[in-house]
Amino acid sequence: MLEKLQALKDKYLELSEEISDPETLSDSQKLQKLMKEQALLEPIVLKFDEYMDVANQLEESKEMLKEKLDDDFKEMVKEEIKELTSKEEELENDIKVLLLPTDPNDDKDVIVEIRAGVGGDEAGLFAGDLLRMYLRYAERKGWKTELITVNEQGVGGYKEVIFSIKGKGAYSKLKYESGVHRVQRVPDTEANGRIH
Repeated sequence: MLEKLQALKDKYLELSEEISDPETLSDSQKLQKLMKEQALLEPIVLKFDEYMDVANQLEESKEMLKEKLDDDFKEMVKEEIKELTSKEEELENDIKVLLLPTDPNDDKDVIVEIRAGVGGDEAGLFAGDLLRMYLRYAERKGWKTELITVNEQGVGGYKEVIFSIKGKGAYSKLKYESGVHRVQRVPDTEANGRIH
């Protein structure tokens, strides 16, 4: 695995050099392609550097244990080794996740459609709750949203809402958001407090 990670780091450094080349800077399409490729490698390279730093610290600490140390210092080094080993395993798992193949559509934008089902006004209010939830989620992720179609109900709900979400990773986070959602609660429109 280390050889593969080193090869990816070498590729990353090679891309950095190519991006800073004046000839590349004059070709906007090539520059954009190289920058996108570099951006995909960057999280892996940063984790790899962090992993190597922890591995080196761990090796140094293990070497220290071979020397003659007083008991307190030896305990401190053993505790450090324990923490570094845990951190190394955590980073290794993070790297494995980063090395998984990505869906080529993950960076694309999405269009979300919300339609109220059966349930009258209450279904429309729930559709409005879903709309606000998605809009807030997109806002927190730094994505841009744009309403495309809005078909409102009289009580503040929606019969149908279609909107777009644009931003890095929008598709990867929202691609499994599909299907019928059902809610059971005391509705805002119910005066007697019955559950629908």
